[in-house]
Amino acid sequence: MNTTTESGTNPLTLDDFVVGQTFSSGSHHMDATPMKAFAAEFDPQPFHLDEDAGKNSLFGLAASGWHTAAITMSLLVKSCPVQGGLVGAGAEITWPIPTRPGDTLHVETEVLEVRPSRSRPDRGIVTIRSITRNQDGKSVQILISRLVVPKLMETPTSPTNAHE
Repeated sequence: MNTTTESGTNPLTLDDFVVGQTFSSGSHHMDATPMKAFAAEFDPQPFHLDEDAGKNSLFGLAASGWHTAAITMSLLVKSCPVQGGLVGAGAEITWPIPTRPGDTLHVETEVLEVRPSRSRPDRGIVTIRSITRNQDGKSVQILISRLVVPKLMETPTSPTNAHE
């Protein structure tokens, strides 16, 4: 199936998506300082904020799953440009292993379903699975999301005036 990566491609519409189609993102390197800053503001748990506290937890110093999700979103927007933006209609998210300082993340996305709307002919739902992997290829996040994607609408051609 065709694969696209980050590029200057035109935004995609429902008609551009095909089941099995894949997208690959660029990468993002995780540093401890921004991880701790994100956690301090949005998920202030000890194992996200401090190495020593992390040692006494289940998994050591680790990024907040929400930080991983935010980075995934940034990588998705750049690698899968949808006309009008990535508009969510629900999702399921899991974090199989922690994201750690020093990890380099990238996202691999596959189209699972493309469904035109029965009630709104100008759009449809695209279901995708996005796996965020670290530099060792291990999955740190799995996201199944449903996106509202506009259809390519035909623009009526204006009739030409025969007298001109």
